[in-house]
Amino acid sequence: MHVLISKNVLSNDQGVIITVIGLLICTIGLIPIVLAINIKKIYRESKLSRGLFFYMIFITVWQIDIGVLYFNEVWSEKTVLFLFKLFRIGPTFAVVMIFYIAYLILEGEPTTQGNHKWLNRNIKKLFNKKILNLLITLSSIIYLINWTDLGISGLELRTGSYSSISFYFPAYGPFHLIYILYEASFIFILISVYLLSKTIVNTFMMNFVNIFSIYSLLLFFTGFLNFSPETGAVSSSIAVIIFCTLIMFEFVKLNNNMKLDYYQLMQRQMKLDYTGSLAASLIHEVKNTNQIIKGFSKMLDKSDYMTERDRGSVDMILRSSEHLGKLADNYKEYMKTSKIELKIDDVESVINNAIDFSQEILNENQVKIEFTNHYKPLKAFINKTYLEQVFINLIKNSVEAIPANRESRKISIKTEIVDNNIVIHFSDTGKGIHIENWKSVFDPFMSFKDKGMGLGLPFVKKMIIEHLGNVYIVESSPEGTRFLIEIPQNGILNMQ
Repeated sequence: MHVLISKNVLSNDQGVIITVIGLLICTIGLIPIVLAINIKKIYRESKLSRGLFFYMIFITVWQIDIGVLYFNEVWSEKTVLFLFKLFRIGPTFAVVMIFYIAYLILEGEPTTQGNHKWLNRNIKKLFNKKILNLLITLSSIIYLINWTDLGISGLELRTGSYSSISFYFPAYGPFHLIYILYEASFIFILISVYLLSKTIVNTFMMNFVNIFSIYSLLLFFTGFLNFSPETGAVSSSIAVIIFCTLIMFEFVKLNNNMKLDYYQLMQRQMKLDYTGSLAASLIHEVKNTNQIIKGFSKMLDKSDYMTERDRGSVDMILRSSEHLGKLADNYKEYMKTSKIELKIDDVESVINNAIDFSQEILNENQVKIEFTNHYKPLKAFINKTYLEQVFINLIKNSVEAIPANRESRKISIKTEIVDNNIVIHFSDTGKGIHIENWKSVFDPFMSFKDKGMGLGLPFVKKMIIEHLGNVYIVESSPEGTRFLIEIPQNGILNMQ
């Protein structure tokens, strides 16, 4: 039972102890800001470090807000009440900062897993700039209410149930329930952040967001105990120490992992650049050999002893030879200018040509391919030769991924148009790709096949990006993988 007591009956020793507790709580409150300042110095380029910096500042202010309640022997009730209301900005705007961190993460990780369509759609609707501004406005109103008697009407001296130590405790006004409900929204936001982590493709970021939301939720629950005078502030202070230590450790680990990943990517890119210089010399030899193939194919086509089947085979050789010649020319031009030429062409014909060119490997491995397109014509700004090679690479990659003993041996290609983008769903019944490798399979020289060079999917990624689009894995399991390819119909005009 809480008992109102007079300051006059307090002994000097007890007054010193109470003041020391207040100083200890405030000192503990400085831990988050000290860690945040150092992290900000080390990771200046990181937007996430900026969000964490402000979040830690508000945690510090929140702890000081609790600490001043123990200075009843040092300051007057009026001074403590003023400081308590002032530092109330900490717990009030901590809610905004959690939302802001989620917004930064979503902004920095636009590529999300497509197997959570409903979740992706609603998460993006929630964490946007309009809702952020609305939350800032609401937080400001809630904070201003605390300055009135409707929010906090005064202070009372209380003692906890398990100690004789006295401290100030706020006497709440009639609108205090609004503040509690507002703070409870912290739970909803943190649950949303946890769900957000499930949609992120980047494994390092996904793990960090997951852990961050869980740690913040635990911190919130201990902080909620501050609304009860029985617990005082000890539980939340201990929670702050644990939270700050763990979350900063996770943030440093995140950055180290991402930098190591970037370094490995740069190493592979250097190998790719070296390979590019070798490719320049090989192109000349390919073109010479290709001329010989074309010459003999034309001679065979004029022979009177050719059957219709033979002529069909020769025709396919000629078409493949022409495709190889165009590809070599495009590579040569690309290495000179570092850009590809785009013009309006039919994507359906590109995919059909890629299927024709891949027919031999499909037949050889007994793989069926289904191409479904309900849009005629399916026009976009593309480089036909490069895009054909993209789908040839994807088909070859999928064929090689289907185990020899797999009964269902199928590749499915479906198209749809979403917001002026051609979206192509490319699925296979292969052995799948582990989620940790969904991103790295597009890195040069990262092959998970025994004899693979790791250049097929990197080429696919590079070419689709050159088309101002994107390609990524949205689903994968031991039963198969689904790639999603996005190509803007209007090219650069879509970006304006």
